[in-house]
Amino acid sequence: MTVDELDRIFRAYDGVRVLEAQDDLFYLYDPAGDLPPERQQPFATIVTGDHYERVSHLDEAGSWRLNLGLTKTTYTSLFGPVPTERDADWVLDSGHDYAARDVLMPHPFYAAQHWVAIVDPTGLDQLRPLIAEAYEFAARKFSNHQARQTG
Repeated sequence: MTVDELDRIFRAYDGVRVLEAQDDLFYLYDPAGDLPPERQQPFATIVTGDHYERVSHLDEAGSWRLNLGLTKTTYTSLFGPVPTERDADWVLDSGHDYAARDVLMPHPFYAAQHWVAIVDPTGLDQLRPLIAEAYEFAARKFSNHQARQTG
């Protein structure tokens, strides 16, 4: 699987806006394209280098990491309780090797918010339902926020 293949999958969802920075992609649910900056929380990201951390070893040629924000229920069904202990670099101690390739794992920094990560994924079978959930969860949060603002 390539970044471009995965990017096309995300862009096919209705209401998705993509922000780009340092060759990284940030997928937001923003159907009108007008979310204020303080509400621009992605539901998925593709990180292509060690711009933010070095624990995933994304400095290797062609390496990248997919990150997805899931529901608490799904996250805990996959990994149990969220990790809470951090090392000196602020990396969560989940017991996973964050540099492992093609292994779904808690996100090294955002697992406490129910984010998962996978470095250099090779296939979509395991990821499709998680991608759909991350998108649907973002759309539901957006809709709930809109409802609170109008009613």
